[in-house]
Amino acid sequence: MELKINNQKKQFEANTLSIQAMLDIEIPQKQNGIAVAINSNVIPKSNWVDLLLSETDDILIISATQGG
Repeated sequence: MELKINNQKKQFEANTLSIQAMLDIEIPQKQNGIAVAINSNVIPKSNWVDLLLSETDDILIISATQGG
């Protein structure tokens, strides 16, 4: 499966992936302080396990940072 994540195409071996499964592969070390939007719609973290991605989805992963 090919997905577009933060404007970059990425290849995954699985035919179906949930948001949580994709995050476990892409950023296993950082699961807190992030937000995920699919096709410009922010997805609540409570839906990450159940929502399946498709190759036409435009995925944006945003990470919170500290600073002033």
